[in-house]
Amino acid sequence: MMSFAARTGLTSDAPPRRYLWTDAFAVCNFLGLARVAGEEHYAELALRLVDQVHRVLGTYRDDDERSGWISGLSDGDLHPTRGGLRIGKPLPERRVSEPFDEEREWRRDGQYFHYLTKWMHALDQVHRWTGEARYGTWARELAKVAHDAFVRTEHGSRTMVWKMSTDLTRPLVPSMGHHDPLDGFITCVELDTARARAASPCEPSLTRETADFATMVEGAEWTTADPLGLGGLLVDASRIAQLKRFGAFRKNDLLRVLVGAATRGLGIYSHQGDLRQPASARLAFRELGLAIGLSAVELIEEPVLALAPYLDLGADIRSFWLEPRHRETRIWSEHRDINEVMLATSLLPDGFLRIE
Repeated sequence: MMSFAARTGLTSDAPPRRYLWTDAFAVCNFLGLARVAGEEHYAELALRLVDQVHRVLGTYRDDDERSGWISGLSDGDLHPTRGGLRIGKPLPERRVSEPFDEEREWRRDGQYFHYLTKWMHALDQVHRWTGEARYGTWARELAKVAHDAFVRTEHGSRTMVWKMSTDLTRPLVPSMGHHDPLDGFITCVELDTARARAASPCEPSLTRETADFATMVEGAEWTTADPLGLGGLLVDASRIAQLKRFGAFRKNDLLRVLVGAATRGLGIYSHQGDLRQPASARLAFRELGLAIGLSAVELIEEPVLALAPYLDLGADIRSFWLEPRHRETRIWSEHRDINEVMLATSLLPDGFLRIE
């Protein structure tokens, strides 16, 4: 049988790099393939990838004067996420003495909160698949250290920073990601539902962290016209809808709020003309994030008629990027790893989207 990569044309001769966002989606994709194909070796690949990510991104870079586990633990393999996980960018993090350079900062290592929440979700999916408590524990330990490092009080209000140093001791980009508190809140609730259903409940408790994120989320405005952000809103809405089955969000209006924000954002985005641009002017992974989010709408179950006019956008985006000539541009090659995994996820999204 022809492989999934061969059938989609998503093949590359380049050696694999560990890149936290990409690997989080890849873990979920392997689980999705295991479910659809009924072949356990895909799940085994997911578990091997988890171990690889922890050994590489849970430790300092080879070109760093520091070494060992970021957490500083001598038994870091037992708690590989307790110090957080590096992004995996090609350049080392900016030193204290180096001036800020916005363009180079995107290529520098460190830790992003929204990458960490993606890995928490991947670990939770593995926990739900295997029933092994260690994966839930690692997700929760990551949630706790991420909250403590990224969340702070400024001018009497709780806020977050966008990017932290590898050892989580100093901010590298102090502004807050628009949806970071939302990601933190929903992910903590997701981990709590898995903990409540597990035969051996995972530790540590996330009660304090969940409550803190809840105060940051209350009354916030989430509307965005960024396609990746829009996809994230729709995925978050689907997570809330699914977690309601486990007793979460019963007295919370967040699902309606997110659907409304996504509807407004899609109205703006659909009139911007971005999807009429040539492939050389488009960032595939951002558009594919929206396609994944639009696939999540069917999981919301509650009436979402306002989203109906935009559902075909997902198929349009997938079709565009499945065309080989659209993947022959410089901008595709520059982001090949993330583009390919996001395209794969858009074609088989259940491993990432479904919470069971």
